[in-house]
Amino acid sequence: MSESSASESTGSQSTASASPTLRYRPETRLVHSGTLRSQFAETSEALFLTQGFLYDTAEECEARFKGGDPGFLYSRFSNPNVGMFEQRMIELEGAGAARATATGMAAVTTAILAPLRSGDHVVAAKALFSSCRYVVEDLLPRYGIESTLVDGLDLDQWRKAMRPNTKTCFVESPTNPTLDVLDIGAIAEIAHHAGARLIVDNVFATPIWQSPLELGADVVVYSATKHIDGQGRCLGGIILSSESFIAEHIHNFLRQTGPSMSPFNAWVLLKGLETLAVRVHQQTETAAAIADALAAHPKISRLIYPGRADHPQAATVKKQMRAGSTLIGFEVKGGKPAAFRCLNALKLSRISNNLGDARSLVTHPATSTHQRLTPEARAELGISEGFIRFSAGLEHRDDLIEDLDAALGRA
Repeated sequence: MSESSASESTGSQSTASASPTLRYRPETRLVHSGTLRSQFAETSEALFLTQGFLYDTAEECEARFKGGDPGFLYSRFSNPNVGMFEQRMIELEGAGAARATATGMAAVTTAILAPLRSGDHVVAAKALFSSCRYVVEDLLPRYGIESTLVDGLDLDQWRKAMRPNTKTCFVESPTNPTLDVLDIGAIAEIAHHAGARLIVDNVFATPIWQSPLELGADVVVYSATKHIDGQGRCLGGIILSSESFIAEHIHNFLRQTGPSMSPFNAWVLLKGLETLAVRVHQQTETAAAIADALAAHPKISRLIYPGRADHPQAATVKKQMRAGSTLIGFEVKGGKPAAFRCLNALKLSRISNNLGDARSLVTHPATSTHQRLTPEARAELGISEGFIRFSAGLEHRDDLIEDLDAALGRA
């Protein structure tokens, strides 16, 4: 890469560099932001499948490691492809800085754990992906970090849970899998009043429909495996926040512990970002149409979609989201046997624990993504034995509606 390109990429490792694409709208940024070109002036970003980098002199190597010379050091913590992905996400999200990780759970675990010490306290919403609850409930206490789970919709519970040693609050919104929408701004205000930071997992909303940093959150995390790739090809995650938070808490933690994103996965995710807005718009329109078609279905006792007026937090959705979601939740009458009959009868929508894919995917959370929770915990969150999570793909909406209607007829 040219010297100027190397210098630009160093900025994306821990700070955001000025970019002319910031004046453009998100769809344009998703195509143009953060691109670094080699001396060959390629149209598509080049692949830099290298472990390390060379230095012309020992003095240059010393300066590079001390941070006085811009450029890449080692692909465990700095690589052109990863740097481009980070910079593109920085400009999309409006963050000061970002660091990419090997998986979404690596992003969640790092964002929560890296800034904390023994004796600190974390407050999190109960409605979390099962692995996220493991981090909060099981992992943190092993290191002397206390945690409290609250009903994320109850602001009084957030206020009562705050302690002098509370350092972090953590939420998903919309939640997995029941699509509750938490008031990010109100929770951020409570957290900040107590001297804590708010981390938001924004996967279900995507950066297209919700911007947690603008709402008051301090940190945003994504599983890039989901909508950002959107085609079931690779794993990845990313943490976005201020320059100071990334530099002080995240960069060195990742550098020393190594949950790194591979250059190839970063390149794949760059390609995914180019079509993210197009896919999410289409999937959201499809999900909304399916939700309307199924709302009065006789085999469904409950349907949840953030874009509908009957969503329990419709006012919050209107306040903080630009549109609904690509996901729907619905409860089939007859419990697990009926839900399984429905799932097994589907022809187009395939059973998977993934989401945000080009293919429509369905999940039975009680026996998959949330099976490690006790039946009582699942019931408290509204995850019944008949509950199904549906992730809209890019198929024609009428084909999906017909497929779901036929499958529900066999429930």
